[in-house]
Parts: sequence; structure tokens; C-alpha cells
Amino acid sequence: MATVQQIRHAQRSDGPAAVLAIGTANPASCMLQNDYADYYFRVTNSEHHADLKDKLKRICKNSGIERRYVHLDEELLGAHPDFSDRALLTLRRRARRPAPRPPVPRTLRSRNGCSGGGRALQLAKELAENNRGARVLVACSELTLIGFYGPQEGRLDTILGNGIFGDGAGAVIVGADHVDCIERPLFEMAFATQTTIPETENEITTRLMKGGLDFHVSIRVPKLLKSNIERCLIDTFESIGISAEWNDLFWAIHPGGRAILDHVEQLLGLGVEKLAASRRVLREYGNMSAATVIFVLDELRRRRARGEEVAEWGVMMAFGPGITIETMVLHAAGSLKEN
Repeated sequence: MATVQQIRHAQRSDGPAAVLAIGTANPASCMLQNDYADYYFRVTNSEHHADLKDKLKRICKNSGIERRYVHLDEELLGAHPDFSDRALLTLRRRARRPAPRPPVPRTLRSRNGCSGGGRALQLAKELAENNRGARVLVACSELTLIGFYGPQEGRLDTILGNGIFGDGAGAVIVGADHVDCIERPLFEMAFATQTTIPETENEITTRLMKGGLDFHVSIRVPKLLKSNIERCLIDTFESIGISAEWNDLFWAIHPGGRAILDHVEQLLGLGVEKLAASRRVLREYGNMSAATVIFVLDELRRRRARGEEVAEWGVMMAFGPGITIETMVLHAAGSLKEN
């Protein structure tokens, strides 16, 4: 009879989990950032809030974003004008959809906000390494519709959210012990950890209300992250016995906003090209919450294929409610060809 140790060993993979494939998608409707404030106040019949409109224009101008993709266009709003009024619409109406088929085990992660993609990839790593032969599909889909409301005096969170968030979906297949000639690892997942910044539970919050998702993001978030990120990185690399110079790594930082990227770059003394993947995703798509870090990984894959990024080791980081910091050490696996 097999021992518990033998059974346990047989279930585990021989090698580390790796990202085997990446896919991304966006809605067809593209919104230029310079036009968004006029669009938003027009479709929500809120032109009388002139001060709030000016604030949104300033947010859009300083966001580092050029365009975003959104599912909610004027045609859809015309058919459903109650979408922009948090007092009229119910979640039941927004969330009607058929139940998924049951055969494949699923793990649902909800309301993790911008850290959701990082946390899902950590969970996928654990599943792949502890279930020999498993292939784990990570799917992150974000729609701003659930949090789309017209502007209100005293609710600057609504203005901020409408100034930076966009819609997108990202998917990753994670597995260990890849099959030669069939699978090609992109990034090996060497180590993953999560840190929660003490006494920050009210800095980023999400609440499901009758009319949709009500969220709050404190203006202190960029500075709080700046005060804690380097300690997280030092602790992470000490845990695995690697000494790293920050500019010798590649970086997949969740672009929660321009200020966050600026603070990280300044704090770590990074060269201007080190956050190029994150800045491009922010510029072209905005903040797509959990899906964004998958877009950044995909952009890094392209940059490596073109020879624009050559570092062998790197870091992925995502930030969300808690405040939580999700950190993963990545190892670039082999050479990549441009697709």
C-alpha cells in the first residue's frame, strides 16, 4: 500500500508552474480620453454639473491615458437610460446570464479589484504545482457597466472611476512540466506572495449595492504603496535567496494610475524604459482592474520577442483592496518569437 508521502509526491509536478499562453480582448467601442468628459456628462444628462465636469477633464488630461475601450456606448445607454442612475437599476437585471456548465472545477474570485489578476495567477500556480498534469485557465473580465453612474456632488470617486477605468478581458493558461513541441512556456512562476498593509482596509473598498458596485479609492493610495513596495520586494527576494538590482529586472506592474507608476519608478530608481509595458497598457486601455496585469504580461511577451526587453528575471505586482500587494517573481523561459 502506498504511503501518504508517496501519494503526495505523485500528485505534485516536477517543475515550476509557468505561463503557457496569454489572450486578451476588448469591446469594439473605443473612447478617446480627450472626448470622454463631454461624452459622460452628455449621456448622463449632467451638463449642469459644470464644476464636476471640469474636474473630470483635469483627471482625464493628467491620467496618462489616450484611449479606453467600453462596452457601454450611446446606443446601449439609449436603450437602457436607467443604467446611469444608481437609484433605478438592480443587480438582478444587470447580472442575468445562464449558469456555467458544471464538469470542470471552478474557483470564483470576486471583488478583489485591481489585485484580482495577480491573486488569480498565484492561485493558478499553486493548483498547477500540486496537481500533476493540470492545466489551469485564469480568466479575468471587467466591465465598468456595473459601476457606471451619473455624477453626484460629494461623490468624487464616481468621477475618478469614470476618468481612468476601461473594459477588458484577459486569460492565461498556467501549467507545470510542459509538453515539448506542443507547449511553450513564456514565464516561469518562481515565487509568489501576498502582503497586506496594516490599517488600510478603508483606503480601497467595494460594496455591492442594489444599483450596482459602489467603490471608493483614497487619494492616499499612491503614497501608501510607495511607502511599502520596496520592503515587499526586499522580503520577497530574501525569501528565495536572490540578490537583485531593480534595474536588472523586467517589470509587470499593475498600472492602477499614472501616479502609482510614477511613484514606483521614482522609489526604485528605475530607468524610464523599465515600466514601458505598464505605461503602454495604461495609455492604450486605461485601468481594466484585474485584467490589466494580464495585458501587461502580454505586452512584455511582445517586447521580449522584439528584443526590447532582455532581462532574465522579473517581477509582477498588483494592488487592490486591503490594501493588498500581490508579488510574483518571474523567470523568462527561453526565446520568444514575434507572433
